[in-house]
Amino acid sequence: MKKNAPTLHDVAKAAGVSIATVSKFLNGAQRFSPNVEANINSVVAELGYRSNELARSMVTGETKTIGVAILDINNPHFTAVVKGANRIAIEAGYTLLFVDTEENQARELQLLDTLSRRVDGLIISSRMPESDIKTVINYGKPVVLFGKLDSTKVTSVASGGQRGGYMLAQHLVTQGFKNIAYLGFSKSRWDSDRVAGINECLERHGLPLRRYEAQAPFASEGERLCSLIMLDKDHPDALICYNDLLAIGFMKEAQSLGFRIPQDIAVGGFDNVPYAEYVSPSLTSVNLQSEGMGELAMRKMLDLLAGRTTEEHTVLDPQLVLRGSTGGRSRRD
Repeated sequence: MKKNAPTLHDVAKAAGVSIATVSKFLNGAQRFSPNVEANINSVVAELGYRSNELARSMVTGETKTIGVAILDINNPHFTAVVKGANRIAIEAGYTLLFVDTEENQARELQLLDTLSRRVDGLIISSRMPESDIKTVINYGKPVVLFGKLDSTKVTSVASGGQRGGYMLAQHLVTQGFKNIAYLGFSKSRWDSDRVAGINECLERHGLPLRRYEAQAPFASEGERLCSLIMLDKDHPDALICYNDLLAIGFMKEAQSLGFRIPQDIAVGGFDNVPYAEYVSPSLTSVNLQSEGMGELAMRKMLDLLAGRTTEEHTVLDPQLVLRGSTGGRSRRD
């Protein structure tokens, strides 16, 4: 015969305290003397009592769950963001519930509306217009956003894309590249920071910047655009890509067309995804601290839930990781 699971009543009886005392202690609503708390913990362990989270949430209004909305789970950058957030969530006793919007802006708001009903707060990476993000904020749940908005106040986290763009461009100029291009993705709110840093550097050196536009931030798009860029008789001698996936796709096709990297064209990207180290040649990339962004966003969320003051917008420092795709060219002229 199956033994019934211990109840709150069983714990209270064994501990010699009221049900209300056990409930308040286990829910974190009230502290008691060390002896009382130690006694309750001992009984809970002995009986193998597990709290009913659904019942608890009905009483406290808390789910101990944080919603995380990401743009593409296939992109290792977002996988790392979730990993970082989850590490801090576990330490704090929270569970993550995430949705992958699959780079589909049309369904983001609907997904976030549904998600917001099941969580205590929302951590969001989104390409939605600012008006839609205001709608999400009005759901009444704490929000932490990746990237800063122009006019709406919201707690946010970002990495220094502008500084990273400058560093990558400066590295290429130092290596002797002069005909530098950018394969961007203007639909992203991070694109403008990256290209601003690149432009700032090139203007300082009196060099122009040619721009190409991707329709999606995928490796397949970098591969598709490669022939357009490289079969031009005046093709660039260095290409900075909006992200590593575009760069990896571009390099694959460029080599298929017979071009050498970096001798015929140097290539760099952003995000420093794990694949960057293992393609051939390995890819120079701006490390935007993806896991660190996830960790910081979750810490800010915990501060908001606890009513603690947290910095409204925090920017993490980027790091330039130099690899073979931007090595110096051997000159024969």
